[in-house]
Amino acid sequence: MSTIADVTIIGGGIIGLATGLALSERRPGARLVVLDKEPALAQHQSGHNSGVIHSGIYYKPGSYKARQCVEGARLMTDFCDAHGIRYERCGKVIVATDESELPRLATLHERGTANGVPGLKLLAAEEVREHEPHVRAVRGLLSPWTGIIDYVEVANAMADDLRKRGVQILTGARVARARRTLDGLVLEGPRIVIETRRVINCAGLHSDRVARAMGADPEVSIVPFRGEYYMLREARRSLVKGLIYPVPDPEFPFLGVHFTRTIHGEVEAGPNAVLALAREGYTRTTVRPAEALSTLMYPGLWAMARKYWKVGAYEVYRSVSKAAFVKSLQRLVPDLQPGDIEPGGAGVRAQAVSRDGALVDDFRIVESPDAIHVVNAPSPGATASIAIGRHISGLAEQSWAL
Repeated sequence: MSTIADVTIIGGGIIGLATGLALSERRPGARLVVLDKEPALAQHQSGHNSGVIHSGIYYKPGSYKARQCVEGARLMTDFCDAHGIRYERCGKVIVATDESELPRLATLHERGTANGVPGLKLLAAEEVREHEPHVRAVRGLLSPWTGIIDYVEVANAMADDLRKRGVQILTGARVARARRTLDGLVLEGPRIVIETRRVINCAGLHSDRVARAMGADPEVSIVPFRGEYYMLREARRSLVKGLIYPVPDPEFPFLGVHFTRTIHGEVEAGPNAVLALAREGYTRTTVRPAEALSTLMYPGLWAMARKYWKVGAYEVYRSVSKAAFVKSLQRLVPDLQPGDIEPGGAGVRAQAVSRDGALVDDFRIVESPDAIHVVNAPSPGATASIAIGRHISGLAEQSWAL
């Protein structure tokens, strides 16, 4: 199929779709195309997450994450209200399980307050038990506006809106090559030839590769981390009323294993964070040699490993040891027993890592004359997707005469 476009968005996840919505609002006459290599939309990070509407507690005030998460959560619930999509503000409790975690808990309260997160409240131990009777904690932090949702349902509603506005969405449309012409770029793949003036790269797990294929230097590489979940058996879901999180390690960008009640009534326990040997390595046995070799040859991986080898080794151990996984969960809910959980699914986080081994914490957007590349948009990317899309469309409007 051959198509002519003003702007082509590569990636049919929730950020790519939200960007399409924002662009179609700003420039309703522009010819927009959304490409996704999969047969259906939202098949990777957008469809393999825990479905949380984050409130904005964790992020450094003034960062992209802080601004766009708080605004994005509001925009997300407004979108759901307008489209009849079910969500629930079930609330989250972040719990300190020993006295050493209290300073970090206080910092989270300060950050959330500075970011404008509504309703935050520090809880004494007995107040924690009022919200989550099975939790053991010395103190807690309540975020009552944290919610749960099905982001695939949101993505499909976004796609429906885009089609009604005349935006062309092509699935099974992998981009294999990009070449420049006098008028823009030509994107080619097994089933497509797209002549486009501009490109917005929202390719998630492959965003750095797409950027480099178009001649941009993202200055980072994506290192895939698999997050594995267990599920509470139905008879034991009463152990968890809402969302229960530990106090995170400020030196590591992952939140630690936690309990998440889903919008469909299940309860997830996890995830861990282990290096995947494929960009879409959802199982331990999924290995793509070329992708694994590229990751293992990246200097930033080994620089990162030197910094975090102890944490990384424990994550691998916990991946293969159910007993270790259960022990981590019992720090939050001591009543949990090994027989209470069964294997669940997994997701893969596209973590941008610099050559010196630094894990990029904030959202990262790289601009070039004919393209905008979203090279780092991990959690809370789904929560913030509508806000991110509006930001990207603003950059496009400033840079390009659409």
